[in-house]
Amino acid sequence: MNNFKESMQKHATGGMVLGFLVPAMVVYFTMLLYTIPQVEQHANGMKLFDLSPAGYSQQYALELLKNLGSIGRDIYLYRQLPLDFIYPGLFAVSCCLLLTWILKKSLSINSSMFYWCIVPLVAALFDYLENICIVLMLKSYPKVPELLVTFGSIFTVFKSALTTIFFILFFIGCGLFWKKGRKALTPN
Repeated sequence: MNNFKESMQKHATGGMVLGFLVPAMVVYFTMLLYTIPQVEQHANGMKLFDLSPAGYSQQYALELLKNLGSIGRDIYLYRQLPLDFIYPGLFAVSCCLLLTWILKKSLSINSSMFYWCIVPLVAALFDYLENICIVLMLKSYPKVPELLVTFGSIFTVFKSALTTIFFILFFIGCGLFWKKGRKALTPN
């Protein structure tokens, strides 16, 4: 784990953060403004699997898949999910580097807070697992195994929780950065 911390500290520069953050945001906003609304047009007001942070039941999954119809399922499978297989990796690396960069500016390099920088990587792992389950649900419809839905739902909840934890850590890091900057400006 020390190797991870040292490697992240070494690579967490402003340029590296931007180099991953900009493409991550391009993919994110493409999904948010283009592909997700395309899928949602066929969902009859139901939330997509990816956007259900509290998870979903077998009944909900089957109803959503039915409402999407073959066109909505195809858009989900062939437009939305390909982007959603790119995004988690970009999110993981950019957010890991961003959090490390902020903490480097705020804390001693020996701080145990740096270990928390792994959170976006674990969130991305669950995002990938969620996406695999969604692909399998879309492909197996109408005979979607209940165990598949259960795992997909669990992965969605874990992804959502870990993403929330990342943002909490990010705001803590920003607070520490602000506090250190303010302290440097305060006369002794």
